[in-house]
Amino acid sequence: MSNLLVLKLKNKQQQLALHSLQKLLPLALGVLSLSFANPVWGQERMLRTLTVNGRGVETIPTTITRVELGVEVQGKNASEVQQELAKRSSAVVDILRSRNVENLQTTGIRLNPVYEYTNNRQELKGYNGVNTVSFRVAPDRAGQVIDAAVQGGATIINGVSFTASDTAIDQAQQQALRRATQDAQRQADTVLSSLNLTRREIVNIQINGATPPPMLLQAQFARSPGAGDITPVLPGDQKVEAGVTLTISY
Repeated sequence: MSNLLVLKLKNKQQQLALHSLQKLLPLALGVLSLSFANPVWGQERMLRTLTVNGRGVETIPTTITRVELGVEVQGKNASEVQQELAKRSSAVVDILRSRNVENLQTTGIRLNPVYEYTNNRQELKGYNGVNTVSFRVAPDRAGQVIDAAVQGGATIINGVSFTASDTAIDQAQQQALRRATQDAQRQADTVLSSLNLTRREIVNIQINGATPPPMLLQAQFARSPGAGDITPVLPGDQKVEAGVTLTISY
């Protein structure tokens, strides 16, 4: 076969290939355009969402009382103050142990110098010692135990707090989460129905559960120990709150 014939065949094949490419090019561009359009269309669908925050509250009675009290001693000599503080604190601890309180523990020990300023001069007047303990007791026994501790030498009552048991708080937390979820769904249905829209599916869930700290009561004793009456300690209810955030498509 001559070189001229081979050259003509090659040119013919190239023309056929070019012609086929020209036919396929519009189809390829259409597929390419569709592939770019689909993500945009999907993104627009994802933007059709509603985010709502639901809140749930469950109220439970408190069954545990936590008390913090202690002894304060003042004197001229640091060693004497420390010895007297240890003596009185031991007496108070013995009383508390005899009342079968729970989680009895030391919460603070302090010994500080006491100064007096006269004519711009600092003069050491003595020392102040404080020893505090905390314990747990049933609410109906808290007043009696506090009175016994005061009669036994306690001179400081920092405060009283109330809380429910861990089991009760956990159950209340679960119920509060259910209430929060139902609240969020009700809000979404109300908004969407007012706009003639329909709730489809939940695409994201966020749980914002939280339990507030125990209720605090600052106890003050105006009467002297041994007056005959029992100090009233009245527990209340504890609120357990939970929050749920739902993202809902429509």
